[in-house]
Amino acid sequence: MQATAYTYDPEQHSGSVLLDDGTPVEFGAEAFDAGGLRLLRPGQRVRIETEPGTSGAGLRITLVTLQTF
Repeated sequence: MQATAYTYDPEQHSGSVLLDDGTPVEFGAEAFDAGGLRLLRPGQRVRIETEPGTSGAGLRITLVTLQTF
C-alpha cells in the first residue's frame, strides 16, 4: 500500500502517514526500523505494510519504506 509521510519524530522513530483517501495512520519505531530508513520527511511517498489493529483500532503499520518504481 502507498501513503504520504505526514509527521516524523527523529528521536522516537515514529510518526504518521496519510493514506490516499486522506486517513491518517500512526506508526511506531518498530515499523520505521523494519524498513531500514534513517530519515523521513513530510511529503515523501512511502510504501507501507499493514495488519488489522487491535481493539478495533483500524490499521497497524508494520513496515515503512520509501516508494520505489
